[in-house]
Amino acid sequence: MSMNSATLTFSSRIKESVLEVQEFALFTVSAIGSLRSAYHYRRDSVEQMYLIGVQALFIVMLAGMFMGVIMAIESGHRLETFGAKLLVGRTVALAMIRELGPVITGLMLAARNGSKNAAELGSMRVSEQIDALKAFGTDPVQKLVAPRLLASLVVFLPLTIIADSIGIMAGMGVSDLWLHVDPSFYWLSAVGGVQLKDLFVGFAKPFVFGTAISVISCFYGLRTTGGTAGVGRSTINSVVVSSIMVLFFDFIFTKVIWELL
Repeated sequence: MSMNSATLTFSSRIKESVLEVQEFALFTVSAIGSLRSAYHYRRDSVEQMYLIGVQALFIVMLAGMFMGVIMAIESGHRLETFGAKLLVGRTVALAMIRELGPVITGLMLAARNGSKNAAELGSMRVSEQIDALKAFGTDPVQKLVAPRLLASLVVFLPLTIIADSIGIMAGMGVSDLWLHVDPSFYWLSAVGGVQLKDLFVGFAKPFVFGTAISVISCFYGLRTTGGTAGVGRSTINSVVVSSIMVLFFDFIFTKVIWELL
């Protein structure tokens, strides 16, 4: 009897997971399709750009700086062993542009903006503000999700470029002070080692990461139930799933897209 109940519980969980994936897919299509309505709510879109982009600038710059410093120290000591420390600029530049810059920015914004979206929309859901919008004939996806999604698509790439630039410049400072590599050699190595497909992959990731983070966080926020405890669960789930998807899409880009190019 217990085995039958366990089987039923397992099958019901599988069914719930499949239904949740289906619901998320439909929500994603609806959110992307509602982007054209963001112009109608352009004041909300600009406000979200400020909240998502400008206010996250400091933490992105700080994360980029530390990534550049760590990468320069680790790669510099290894390369110095083989007498190739002049290649530290190429190593830092490729690492920041292709991997570390987009991924660290995505993870920082998944934690910061993903939790923000889920908490805000979750609070609106449990306080019945979402139902009030529907009662007045306003589509919550167009009013609440589309501005956040558009803002993410607009600001994620500039933030990633800033993180890349800060990381490369921080790596230059480390290589000059500790590895005694002349800055001119550092920049010559950095610029000469970056190819067009490196830039394409590194600059395409923020659009995918931004879309995933915004859609996932808004999805969990709008389906919040259970009062304030439910808001907390939605926020946690949003951050965890968004971070996992950032790493998953980074793997797809690194393994699949890079091979196709």
